[in-house]
Amino acid sequence: MSNFVNLSIFENYQKYIDNEQEIREKIRLMVRKIEQNTKEAAIQLQIIHCDLSKIDNACAQARKTIAACSENYQSLSEIIPIGQYYRYSDHWTYITQRLVFIIAMVVYLEAGFLVTRETVAEMLGLKTNQADGFHLDIEDYLMGILQMASELSRFATNSVTLGDYDRPLHISRFMANLNAGYRLLNLKNDGLRKRFDALKYDVKKIEEVVYDISIRGLKNSTNEATDETSNKETTEENYSSANAVGTVENV
Repeated sequence: MSNFVNLSIFENYQKYIDNEQEIREKIRLMVRKIEQNTKEAAIQLQIIHCDLSKIDNACAQARKTIAACSENYQSLSEIIPIGQYYRYSDHWTYITQRLVFIIAMVVYLEAGFLVTRETVAEMLGLKTNQADGFHLDIEDYLMGILQMASELSRFATNSVTLGDYDRPLHISRFMANLNAGYRLLNLKNDGLRKRFDALKYDVKKIEEVVYDISIRGLKNSTNEATDETSNKETTEENYSSANAVGTVENV
């Protein structure tokens, strides 16, 4: 019986390994660019916690940074071999979730409603259908929205500090609807389920802020529900595609 080993087969294995490492290195370089843009957008939005008058400017600046991310995602999609999205997706999953959070915050601050997955994908230059290639995964979208919920909880508290007593009331209603929407989902993914479990604490924190406002008589005595409904319908109707936003949904 021969113990001969054909060493040439290992040469082919090495070629495969080299090619794999080259692809992953290209991915890492492109993801770093997206990460840098994401950090810049997050920093630009932090101003909302200390100066409410600069919200519009912060959103405008964040949109410019998001546009740069769209170009980088296009370059990233060209690196990924056809049909191998999930083989390499661990490289960009976290940063994509962060971008969903940032986009959701921008749209909420501008128009007061929940951005859809389709709109987020459009703004990032991604597909929504897995069969079409590089796409925005549903779980990444849902995780990003939950990150936004935590930020809104913080924003509600800081709005009171800055003297805006109406904003927490609107955020509270939005968060209650968001929580109701997530409860419609039968979540089995461990990471997503755990993140959703934290949502109830964000909702509770905002409810406590609203309670404090109410017992101190700081909220307006006007019919807020009527005004909010009217303004919301007008806002959604007028939120044009020129802002890179398509259809929207309320959770």
